Amino acid sequence: MFGAGCFWGVEAMYREIDGVLDVRVGYAGGHVEDPTYKEVCTDTTGHAEVVEVTFDPAVVSYADLVHTFWEIHDPTTLNRQGPDYGSQYRSVIFFYNQAQADAATASRTHAQAYFDRPIVTSIEPAPQFFDGEEYHQNYFAKTGQPSCHRRMWSIPR
Repeated sequence: MFGAGCFWGVEAMYREIDGVLDVRVGYAGGHVEDPTYKEVCTDTTGHAEVVEVTFDPAVVSYADLVHTFWEIHDPTTLNRQGPDYGSQYRSVIFFYNQAQADAATASRTHAQAYFDRPIVTSIEPAPQFFDGEEYHQNYFAKTGQPSCHRRMWSIPR
């Protein structure tokens, strides 16, 4: 589960990766049960906008997904991505097992060499994921708008 700013763009970037089977946008890491988008936008629920990525490890590795995470947002800005600000836009990796925690931590250490400022991304055990409202799912495909995310950095593997 990854939080890298506005979940619409993050979702669109992960959907482009071979081996990604599904991407759901939603909320995680807060203290309100089953929050709504409107509630999360108040920056009072503690939730981050996140994407839950389901993938085929025979096609794409978790390490590849984490590598993409570093390239599609600025992990050095605290609670902000572009014009979006607040803790709901924080940079966070939520892991599901120790292997993912280790891979994310090693990847963060590697990525740090390519940024001038310290990476502020937190790496935490996955809390409950709350699905975002249906109109947020696959938003750019539904609306025909271009994605707000792109590969911002090229980090060698």
